[in-house]
Amino acid sequence: MVHLEPGMERDRTMNFLIVSSRGEGWRASGRIAGVPRLILILVASVLMANCTPALPRMPGPTAATYQAKVDLKIHGFRRTYRVHIPPRYAEAKPLPMVVVVHGAFYTAKKMEHTSGFSELADHEGFIAVYPNGMGIFGFLQHWNAGHCCGKAAADRLDDVGYLAKVIEDVCRRLNVDRQRIYMVGFSNGGMLVYRFAAERGELLAAVAPLAATGGGRPDAASPQWHIPKPSVAMPLLTIHGMDDEQVPFNGGVASDSDAERQYWSVQRTLDVWIGTNQCGIQPQIQEKCRGKVRVTSWGPCRGDCTLVLYQLYGWGHVWPGAFFTNDLPPGDPLRGFDAAHIIWDFFKSKKRQSERPN
Repeated sequence: MVHLEPGMERDRTMNFLIVSSRGEGWRASGRIAGVPRLILILVASVLMANCTPALPRMPGPTAATYQAKVDLKIHGFRRTYRVHIPPRYAEAKPLPMVVVVHGAFYTAKKMEHTSGFSELADHEGFIAVYPNGMGIFGFLQHWNAGHCCGKAAADRLDDVGYLAKVIEDVCRRLNVDRQRIYMVGFSNGGMLVYRFAAERGELLAAVAPLAATGGGRPDAASPQWHIPKPSVAMPLLTIHGMDDEQVPFNGGVASDSDAERQYWSVQRTLDVWIGTNQCGIQPQIQEKCRGKVRVTSWGPCRGDCTLVLYQLYGWGHVWPGAFFTNDLPPGDPLRGFDAAHIIWDFFKSKKRQSERPN
């Protein structure tokens, strides 16, 4: 059985190995061990992978998913992202953009496949962008969210700066509505979204960090790290499984962590934004899906910067989208639950305010 460490996600199509990272380097775990064999498997996977066309530099690219690079290197390689252009893309009309940040140890390609945002982009008419984290041979990628995770955090990689470069690169090459740029992230990616929203929120109209919190530490001996005071107010929606053992809803030590990794609670993280957005203290609560979903909303908030929390009962550390929920038994109240649609419904009415309060 493969052991999933905090910040890692299991995928139905890639569950033969997991590699975790501490400050001292890489370690293989699960059924396959040994670095030489791991490298051979990764190289073979790269060779067998379907090629994604490069984003053309000429105007008017056709609807498709493209690969692109930014002028930023890590370990000698330029950093990459994927961008999906919908059929209704036209140079004359700027489109909104959703940046979707994968979890550890995942990839942009897998995130596109499992999140459902590219299909939704085709239907709703927005550009979907999937940045790649730090990894090995294009796999096992992760992010420096401050308190998590792995080698990216240990090396203090500037992933906030990288995401800002991705946004600027797409805006330079495509016709993007800069007032409607949004960011989504899952697990380690969601933690980076919290950090990005706090440090570079002036670039965004709204965010949705999932299965994530804004602070913690890798072990009991390490100092605690948390997001700084947000630079601007921000509309925010988050979704969290109440059975999540890797990033517990109530915070504390991840139950499957042999390193005693600790996290803030979701509520402690939201309290930062409740104060920043100057929301009313008394929230509104709704029950949905026969009681398996609780929706808590804080408002009114200054500048229409509302906060929404979805709590999913009976759900763990898995992307809460149709790729997974459609496999639930018939009659399960969470069957068909689709995070991408819920997030877009929240995003689509939000615009970046040039003078947003802070």
